[in-house]
Amino acid sequence: MTILDPPAVDAESLGVFDSITDAIGNTPLVRLNRVTGSISATVYAKLEFLNPGGSVKDRAALAMIHAAEESGELLPGGTVVEGTSGNTGVGLTLVAAARGYRSVVVVPDKTSVEKIALLRAHGAQVHVTPGGRPSHHPEFVRNVATRLAAEIPGGWLAGQYDNPANPDAHRTTTGPEIWRQTQGRVTHFVAGVGTGGTITGTGEFLTKISGGAVQIIGADPETSVYGGGDGRAWYIESVGHFLHPQTAHDEWPDSYHPDVVDRLERIPDIEALTVLHRLAREEGLLVGGSAGTAVAAALRVARTLGPDDVVVVIVPDSGRAYLSKYFDNEWLGRLGFPLYHAATGPVVGDALGGRGSAPRAVPSTATVAEARDVLADTPVLPVALARPVTGPVVVAEILGSVGAAALSDAPDDDPVGVHVDQPLPVVGVTEELTVAVRRIRGHRGPVVVSENGRAVALVDADVVRTSSVTWSAAIRHP
Repeated sequence: MTILDPPAVDAESLGVFDSITDAIGNTPLVRLNRVTGSISATVYAKLEFLNPGGSVKDRAALAMIHAAEESGELLPGGTVVEGTSGNTGVGLTLVAAARGYRSVVVVPDKTSVEKIALLRAHGAQVHVTPGGRPSHHPEFVRNVATRLAAEIPGGWLAGQYDNPANPDAHRTTTGPEIWRQTQGRVTHFVAGVGTGGTITGTGEFLTKISGGAVQIIGADPETSVYGGGDGRAWYIESVGHFLHPQTAHDEWPDSYHPDVVDRLERIPDIEALTVLHRLAREEGLLVGGSAGTAVAAALRVARTLGPDDVVVVIVPDSGRAYLSKYFDNEWLGRLGFPLYHAATGPVVGDALGGRGSAPRAVPSTATVAEARDVLADTPVLPVALARPVTGPVVVAEILGSVGAAALSDAPDDDPVGVHVDQPLPVVGVTEELTVAVRRIRGHRGPVVVSENGRAVALVDADVVRTSSVTWSAAIRHP
């Protein structure tokens, strides 16, 4: 028997590549079938977490490094430096490792432990800096990255926020892929807005090739300034634009072209988390938080459409990078978000039954005299970023606590920040009571009660402990 030589076939079409960087892109579209319910439009999720580095940011990382090599900004033996919430850093370190560069990544302290571990696994030197800093502060993420890039011999700052290679990566790859995969039938494109590169580049391509027929929709956290929010903190990583109240001049990324976007859907954390959990349980898609925001926006849009419409939504990364957060009952419960797994016993909200004082906080810009007036007869209060009063304080913006005793001998005109102590413990209304009691063991005085990430009450720790005893007794002797 004669063994015939196989016919000549392009290796890349068989999924055979010369480098890991060649495997970036060409991610699949997967139709959503159950979370869509009675929606008649077709909704496809573009699974960007199937890129080698696990996120959509691989595309921008490869494009930015390639452009820097072409321009001579990044030379052999150089060091790639970036400030990022994690995913761009992972993409950059992956490409850097494959091409023989060192990498240094600066991340905010709210970045998940999984992302930091991924960065270090690729050999990156990781610098963690406080996330709640105004843009002019030397500890602001991008400022730290800029300083390090200047100090390191051969350092090159990727600068995803203002690097034109970021949106160009999506103009030349993501957009054409979606058009080809849908055979030109796509009518609506949805993506979260972070640096703006994905929605800008993809949106510009789809708008041009369709003659303006494709609608471009941005998904944005409810309080992000992109969609008109006040910029206060939220809990979904890698999407939106936070505005520190002390920022003198708010600068938006050059990578984001707002004129490309036809409209923005503002998605609260709880809606994003609900969709996130449904995707895992009903579609088999374990995806990250920004995917919850984007898919929630896509579903809102799709509910208004008919059977001939095709919605494509970007799913930026995998939920495996957030198992310690969005899929962890202790993290969700402490902040008062709906639990991923049902509670096995009474929760804090049931036990407290509305007890506790109305939520108040001392603004971080207050003087000692002003803080005393806010404290009044309360022994300790949270100190939070100073913003106009529009509702409960976001727990993520609580910087510490201050007590009347600590201020008793302080000069009236002292800034209260000089006297700030550790933040008060936080218990969430959805948190299992036994878990909350175990976590505040040994604490005396007030604790913050959180619901959906916002401080809704202050209650004495002994009240929580007493409630636990009462509930335990009721369970044993119904």
